[in-house]
Amino acid sequence: MSTEPVHYFDRYQRRLEREQIYGERWLRWVYGNPLGRLVLNALVKRAAFSRWYGWRMDRPASRKKILPFIDRYGLRSEEFLEPATTYRTFNEFFFRRLKAKARPIHADPDSIVFPADGRHLGFDDVSRIDGIFVKGERFALEELLGDPALAEGYREGALVISRLCPVDYHRFHFPVSGLPSAPTLLEGPLLSVNPIALRRNVHILARNRRWLTRIQTREFGLVLMLEVGATNVGSAISCYTPDKPVEKGDEKGYFRFGGSLTMCLFPPRKVRLDADLIEQSRAGVELYARMGDRMGERASTLRQS
Repeated sequence: MSTEPVHYFDRYQRRLEREQIYGERWLRWVYGNPLGRLVLNALVKRAAFSRWYGWRMDRPASRKKILPFIDRYGLRSEEFLEPATTYRTFNEFFFRRLKAKARPIHADPDSIVFPADGRHLGFDDVSRIDGIFVKGERFALEELLGDPALAEGYREGALVISRLCPVDYHRFHFPVSGLPSAPTLLEGPLLSVNPIALRRNVHILARNRRWLTRIQTREFGLVLMLEVGATNVGSAISCYTPDKPVEKGDEKGYFRFGGSLTMCLFPPRKVRLDADLIEQSRAGVELYARMGDRMGERASTLRQS
């Protein structure tokens, strides 16, 4: 069973950090041990398991987990919109709101922003990716989107994968302004999206239960955004009105308990992702950045070299 640690690059501290993984011993056993994989296939990836765990996190008794969790993972409670002691269950705390000033939205009208707090991978051209988490391992856009015709228009487009850990702020936001569709549910299992699991099977990203939203924009064309469920995350709750214009940074929804993930797909040659995001991703390292911070800009605004 592998014990290789998970590292990410912190954009703000400008250094590599080791990730504190919630339930790390359990994850390594389930995904790295033959007996664990039997449990994984028989139970853990099933929706019923996530519903059961979610039910536990909705029970009043789960409230006692909140303060120890904040202390153990060093969460900044001064950012919370409401005091930590007011949450009635762990799930209420988990999808907490933050004060607006805690996550300012990058103001440049030509910029695109990270849709969530988390660890991000970004690629300017999907067709040139030589591996995600593991060199040579990729997934098919047709499988991810459930629509070969739709996938055709993004084969050379930009992709950003934003992975949220249980310790992160778990609301996700629009990376661009535009007109969003209603989300389309694409059914699948609920496997972990932690690198411990993804290093063994990156196809999890394209097969887990996921919700696809089309965002029609003036600057970038049709932008696709997906919320991907995971173990103990069976639902992504929408907070927006379909077919009503939204602004960059507006809240799109939230995940209930567990680690989870979003993806953004842009048509070819519409955006240029930021250099630190590209550099770390090429090295197979996720970049930690917060929701609302810049992740790139409209390609036509850049100077020609």
